[in-house]
Amino acid sequence: MGDVFPFSLGELQGYFSTAIYKDSFVIHEGAALWLGSSGPVKQLAILTRAENPLLDHFEGGAQEFRAGYILKRCPVSHANAYALRSALTWLQPRLIGLETSAGFGDRLGLATPGHVQALRHAQREARLHMITPIFAQQSIREMQRTGRSPVDVLNDATWGAFQAGWRGTVGADADHLKSFADIDACVAAGYTFYTIDPGAYVDSKSASDDPATVRQKVESLPWQELESSPAELQRRYTRRQPNLHTPSMPLSEQDIWLAAAKYGKAVAHIVSMYRYLAAKDVPFELEISVDETETPTSHAEHIYIASELRRLGVQWVSLAPRYVGRFEKGVEYIGNLHELQANLNGHAAIARALGPYKLSLHSGSDKFKVYPLIVAATGGLVHLKTAGTSYVEALRVIARVRPALFREIVACACEHYAHDRASYHVSAEVSHVPTLSSLPDTSLVGLLDDNNARQILHVTFGSVLSSFGPAIIARLQAHEDMYYETLEQHFYRHLKPFGG
Repeated sequence: MGDVFPFSLGELQGYFSTAIYKDSFVIHEGAALWLGSSGPVKQLAILTRAENPLLDHFEGGAQEFRAGYILKRCPVSHANAYALRSALTWLQPRLIGLETSAGFGDRLGLATPGHVQALRHAQREARLHMITPIFAQQSIREMQRTGRSPVDVLNDATWGAFQAGWRGTVGADADHLKSFADIDACVAAGYTFYTIDPGAYVDSKSASDDPATVRQKVESLPWQELESSPAELQRRYTRRQPNLHTPSMPLSEQDIWLAAAKYGKAVAHIVSMYRYLAAKDVPFELEISVDETETPTSHAEHIYIASELRRLGVQWVSLAPRYVGRFEKGVEYIGNLHELQANLNGHAAIARALGPYKLSLHSGSDKFKVYPLIVAATGGLVHLKTAGTSYVEALRVIARVRPALFREIVACACEHYAHDRASYHVSAEVSHVPTLSSLPDTSLVGLLDDNNARQILHVTFGSVLSSFGPAIIARLQAHEDMYYETLEQHFYRHLKPFGG
């Protein structure tokens, strides 16, 4: 196995009729592995000596090549994705820790090569030296709407990273988990980063309750699960203030009662989910997400959440509060940037004092005004999470290459928006979308820059894909270079502010 591999990439490209993705080509333990394509069909190829045990780990058809070498052509399957991660260990999801990181959601399973191109572009042009990517990231809600499983998401990211020749660390985010069953499915698939979403247990109405009602809500919390009592809660926060240095954040008794009323049940749920996951005895990191709630997370509430979780033995690497202003899907931040900067500064101070841990920016797609602010506040202790923007940019490609299909997609999105918007924080209105019949084909792509149209397309992906998924995927496969270039330019704008 120690012999020099006798065939060059150029020689192999001339030999095979199928196209070879040259960035995928790697020589590893006496074998050459690469991804090739014939039209929309992709195959893994393995070329090595007949005695190499690596061949037995992959499913596919083998044939003699020359000079004692065997060529095995393998389908892009779940089993072969697992075998590829086992063979090329850099493709295995790893723990990321406190490194600056970014999640690249991909609703179609096609976007990872474009994400890699964007990372490389940022490394070249923006001096982006250290941002660890999570290519496999999709919430359980999105998986249900796209008909994908945790294994599908992870394997699509594996094939995409392999195709693009990514050799760096990767993570895998089991996003917005709400139940033990969610955890089970993602542990079985091999995820390493688990985002717990306790939103259903957050009582956002407590902020408008009178003091007596707030006290009643606190009294009724699941104190056995919280391993405490209302009296102990009061003693903890009135006798000893958390050391938050600057800015000063004194906590009043009312602050603590309000925080407990709003987040006490959520804390209990997070603890339950964390302990269930820890009992699985697999390597994992935890993110806590309280961003999808009706009201912002105050600094006092952040202190309560972090202090209580730490008291109960929970360990986490990032936390996503609900920041001030509006982080709506697919569009720029809506709100006062000076107010947001102060809000971020306070949350970052808490994360440093009670951690350190990263602040996570959810609904982070297309929030270009926010990125410099959160970098300044955190000094790089940040996780950026994007979801549907890769899908929306895919529709930009469809608008260019198949205008008639794009018109049908927009009509479908507008039809289903009233239903599909229910689980999202959005403000777009169908009545504000330009009339399709008034637009020439050359103007359709402009809808992707219209806030109303873009947001409507962003959140109706499930309905659109159920009707047009195969047609969309076929067009993107036929124009994959255009799709990757579109993603590269779009995500470069996301990543550039995180550069040195």
